[in-house]
Amino acid sequence: MSRILIDLPEEQLSELTALVEEEQRPRAAIIREAIEAYIASHKRGLGGDVFGLWKGKRIDGLEYQQELRSEW
Repeated sequence: MSRILIDLPEEQLSELTALVEEEQRPRAAIIREAIEAYIASHKRGLGGDVFGLWKGKRIDGLEYQQELRSEW
């Protein structure tokens, strides 16, 4: 595992300190988790998790679209 040095604004450092105290976890573990989540969200890319998103809806997609556009 490598070490890096980062600069954080005081506000972010205060928020991080509050998380450390609340979760009773090491600061490094919380930072690693945040970076992992950030990288994962960027790997999915735009539209990566939308397939099948409309499956459980009870309204027809075309009707919904027309209703939204009627407001214009």
